[in-house]
Amino acid sequence: MKNSLIFISISIAAIGSTLALAYFIRMDSFEFAWALNFLLMIWVSALIEIMKSPLLSSYFDEKTWERRGKIYEYLGINFFRKMLVLIGWEKVIRKSTPVEKNAEALMGLHHQTKKSELGHFIIFFIVLAFNIVVAMRFGLMKSMWLFGLNILLNLYPVILQRYNRPRIARVINMRRRK
Repeated sequence: MKNSLIFISISIAAIGSTLALAYFIRMDSFEFAWALNFLLMIWVSALIEIMKSPLLSSYFDEKTWERRGKIYEYLGINFFRKMLVLIGWEKVIRKSTPVEKNAEALMGLHHQTKKSELGHFIIFFIVLAFNIVVAMRFGLMKSMWLFGLNILLNLYPVILQRYNRPRIARVINMRRRK
C-alpha cells in the first residue's frame, strides 16, 4: 500500500512538473528539450527504484538479431562509448557505482543495466510523444531539438545497455564455471 501511494505521488509530481515545464518554456526550444529529458530521468529513475522489480522479462535477453553486439557497433555504439569517456560521464558513473570483480557486484551491474535500459526506454517514448506534438504544432524543423536529444540521451543509452549486458553475462558465466 505504501509503495503504491509513493508510486502514485511520484507519477502525479512527474506529470505536474512536466506540464509546468511545457507551460513556462517554449516546447520548440532547445531549453525545453534538454530540461524535459533530465526532468523525466529524475522521475522515471525514482519510479523504477520504487518498483523494486527483478526485471526478469525476456525483453532483456539478448536476441539473435543483435549478433553479439555487431549491429550496435555498426550503429556507432563504440563512438558513443568514447564520447561518454571524453565528456567525463564514465568517471561520474564509476564514482557512484564502482565496478568490482566479484560475482555479486557483477550481478548487481547486470541488473543495473536492465533498470537503466528500462528508464531510457520509457523516457524515449514520452519524449517521442512530445516530439510528435511539437512537430504537428510548430512544424517538423522546430521539433529537431527534441528528436536529436532523444536519440542522444535515450536511444543510444538503451543501445549501450543492450550492448553491455550480454558481455557482463558472459563474464558472470565464466566466473561460475571456475
